[in-house]
Amino acid sequence: MPAYVSVAFDVPVDRQWSYKNPEGLDAPVGSRVEATLGHRAATGWVVATSDDVDFDPSLVKPYVRLVDAEPLFGPETLALATWLSGMYFCSLGEALSAMMPSAEREGRKRAAGGASSTDAGSFDDVRIAPRPLSPSEEQRSALASVLSRPAGRWYLYGPTGTGKTEVFLEAAEATLAEGRSVIYLVPEIALTRQVVEAVSGRFGELCAVIHSGLTAPKKLAEWRRILRGEARVIVGARSAVFSPVRNLGLIVLDEEHEGSYKAGSAPRYHARQVAMRRAATEGARLVMGSATPSVEAWRLMADGGIERLGLSRRLAGGDMPSIEIVDMRVEEGALSRRLIDAVRAVKKEGGQSILFLNRRGFSYFWSCRTCGAELKCKHCSVGMTYHKERGRLVCHYCGYQAAPPSACPECGSLDTGWAGFGTERVEEEAARLFPDMSIARLDADATSRKGVLERTLDDFRDGKIDALLGTQMVAKGLNFPGVRLVGVILADTTLNLPDFRAAERAFGLVTQVAGRAGRFVKGGRVIVQTYRPTSPVLGRAAAHDAEGFYSDELAVRRELGFPPYSRLLRIVVRSKDAEAARKTADELAKRIEAAAGASVGEPPVQVLGPAECPIAVVAGNARRQIILRSIDAAPARAALSAALDGWKSPSSVYVEIDPDPVGLL
Repeated sequence: MPAYVSVAFDVPVDRQWSYKNPEGLDAPVGSRVEATLGHRAATGWVVATSDDVDFDPSLVKPYVRLVDAEPLFGPETLALATWLSGMYFCSLGEALSAMMPSAEREGRKRAAGGASSTDAGSFDDVRIAPRPLSPSEEQRSALASVLSRPAGRWYLYGPTGTGKTEVFLEAAEATLAEGRSVIYLVPEIALTRQVVEAVSGRFGELCAVIHSGLTAPKKLAEWRRILRGEARVIVGARSAVFSPVRNLGLIVLDEEHEGSYKAGSAPRYHARQVAMRRAATEGARLVMGSATPSVEAWRLMADGGIERLGLSRRLAGGDMPSIEIVDMRVEEGALSRRLIDAVRAVKKEGGQSILFLNRRGFSYFWSCRTCGAELKCKHCSVGMTYHKERGRLVCHYCGYQAAPPSACPECGSLDTGWAGFGTERVEEEAARLFPDMSIARLDADATSRKGVLERTLDDFRDGKIDALLGTQMVAKGLNFPGVRLVGVILADTTLNLPDFRAAERAFGLVTQVAGRAGRFVKGGRVIVQTYRPTSPVLGRAAAHDAEGFYSDELAVRRELGFPPYSRLLRIVVRSKDAEAARKTADELAKRIEAAAGASVGEPPVQVLGPAECPIAVVAGNARRQIILRSIDAAPARAALSAALDGWKSPSSVYVEIDPDPVGLL
């Protein structure tokens, strides 16, 4: 029995700590121990064991207790965590903590996830539900390509409603028949409920669903079920990519373009990148899919880095909807005359409508007409949004709330007003315009109470709701036969952002939400309202011209040197002390420039900045960013690693490192 264990903790320090096994205990690699770290108790991961240490053994303390009776991970997970820590500039402990379930009390109360006598490898007594429809020729061809070899990368591309999910499920079924396991990733569980139900319905007890809504003990119980081999099809959001499946054979990445696959806190991993890594190292198939691929994926398909599989025909009897652009510069109110008439016509025909607006609240821009003052969050450099239902001003970045002013706080004038509209205001306007219709709103405010989202979607599916109004919640994953009309209330919200992915997001959102219309019947309609009716991005979306959009966008990206023609590495320096943030960013940029300039000839790394972030202050923190740009990721990573070696930021300053950022705000 080894005398010592090496433990990694969830702290931003790239090292491990040595502890002794107490009398009678033996902590294996992959288990957790509770130990004293400095002056506090902490739970860490055992990443190595040894018979001796390379310093005075009398200095080594025993850990306090062993948390897990059985290991939670094996060598493959540890290897993946080591790669993750190097790739995303975090410690091994931070990587493991991002990957693993976190039920701290499980060691004392093991009933939820204890050992089971169930045979890990048997499929004999598990029934897989039958297929719903016979597949189309396109689906059969796509499936044959995927199954033609045991490993590789494919992209299933086709408009919404062309049967991508069924191909994924067939591939999963075939992979199980080979005795291998499946990870099926979706962007957000709550917003892709129909897909999750299809997967769990098809595979029954073989399926485990991993999502943030699970309690910590339940998540750990599912993790142990996967470890034991009882669950062989794992469906879940981003973190499910780390599931410790035995003999991985297939990873499905549904809606590959979605930004929610990128983690918003350290380590800032992208599930697509992790999936590519796992598929390559474990000899598995990776099948991605979307109606609106990311620009990076589109270029990979064009260059042959991913095999493209095409689906073109809607299978449920519908056809692609007609898309009409309405110029809002000549309209009054949030809903145009064209959209009002269309909603009424669809109701008369017995159909349903979806109204999409990617902005919640009532109004989002307050100004004084006398002195021109604007109302901004006192902690962030963004405007406050008025939520009429709550009677409060809310900052959507830090959550700060305040009462609406009765007069201008700058000059005392009463001549003030709100502009811009959110889902609350559109709901109010729709209720006035359509008094005979049942209208429901789906956004983060309306669905904050448990069960509201599911209940509303069920009512909409059952025809109890005539029009569903909401944010991105109504743009994704909905597949309802009654939907004849989709109204995009304002297409400009995404298009106007100062971000190099703005056009890609706008095209994707319009295309995705438009795909909700006419999936089961011909004659579906989409009305896109905009203050920029001549936008080529919206024009391409209206014409269903994906090839033209990606061609345009790739030309712009190539000219500007943005991904996929370069790799970006973003460093955000933030502090409550603006001057400390500025000085630290300047110092770090100089160190990076010195490290990058060590190469001969034209420097392989461009150091852009430091400069204020587009949103310069969030939650009272001044934010500055440095962006490293290089053709290949390696030189930028090496320059940053060299700059960070032996350097420490002041205690009042926090440094965030984001490789391959999905946004620059």
